[in-house]
Amino acid sequence: MKWFKQLTIAALIAVIGFSSVPASTPTATAASKLSGKIVINGSSALLPLTLQAANEFKKLNPKVKISASAAGSITGPQAVRKGIADIGAVDWDASKDVPGFKKFDGQVAHKVAVIPFAAVVNKNVTATNLTTKDLQGIFSGKIKNWKEVGGKDAEIIVVNRTFGSGTRVNFQDKALGGTDFMTKGDNYKEVKTSGDMKSAIETTPNAIGYMDLAYVTDKMTAVKINDIAPTEANVINGKYKVWGYGYYMTKGEPTGATKEFIKYVQSTKFQNGSLKKLKFIPISAIK
Repeated sequence: MKWFKQLTIAALIAVIGFSSVPASTPTATAASKLSGKIVINGSSALLPLTLQAANEFKKLNPKVKISASAAGSITGPQAVRKGIADIGAVDWDASKDVPGFKKFDGQVAHKVAVIPFAAVVNKNVTATNLTTKDLQGIFSGKIKNWKEVGGKDAEIIVVNRTFGSGTRVNFQDKALGGTDFMTKGDNYKEVKTSGDMKSAIETTPNAIGYMDLAYVTDKMTAVKINDIAPTEANVINGKYKVWGYGYYMTKGEPTGATKEFIKYVQSTKFQNGSLKKLKFIPISAIK
């Protein structure tokens, strides 16, 4: 997945096309009759998972075409409602009302991953262990200098996701306790996707933002919150609270290739293999 780290995802569209595995493989033989096209839209946080799953699924099912785009969680169920996507990837259960968003009637939520989210800072920032109160002050604009939270004397640059982002919904609720974000200022900027956030944090000195762990690179630091690091182990043991489920939304119960693709993403093989390697957590790990 080294190529993935180079991407700035604004409205990435990836059509997956690979050759089949050898016919002697039982799974490939059984699945090779499956055909159709699957269009996936929505969460950029889930995009690494979706692309990897599509890659693997296509190898087993060479007659299935898959396209995936990522412009933010809200676009997923919207695209399903409009009939332009078969799957809407979203970082909350869009079949229910959540703060700021009404439910999408007639859509079914399929849980596919546990997503740990982290506050992240540019590598030049030395304040890497923040309290909930610190984060609330920073993202609301009340705390403006890193020295106020134990860092160097430098203005804090706040990078936020645009409205409609599932990562934003989760971070605001679980890291900030619902505290409102600042919305303007010379030290404030908004970005559309997780890829845009990654690029902004990597290249902007004194910047802070947030993203899911799949996007964290060695050019930034994932911040401890209240002395707890954002790790898989800390999510599973209940110490780290800033996480959410990722969902695939469908119009009614899925059928055909769409049904089989979702089953593959939910399978033990994928959940305990590629999904974990991408820094997501299997849904079965949370009791």
